[in-house]
Amino acid sequence: MPSSVISHFSYDEKSNTLKIIFVTGMVYAYKNVPNKIYEMLKASGSKGRYFNYYIKDKFKFKKLED
Repeated sequence: MPSSVISHFSYDEKSNTLKIIFVTGMVYAYKNVPNKIYEMLKASGSKGRYFNYYIKDKFKFKKLED
């Protein structure tokens, strides 16, 4: 289901990094994210709601680009 908040996301299993591109164009990398969190984000009916509850303010992140 398309998200009104998240444009695209990907996961690097080697580094446990979740990369999220928001519809605003901002790109963030979230560190030490368990694979299960990524899998649940993929399965979630509301990506934005899942992000806000389980990822935002739970993992260290780095802004990559605008």
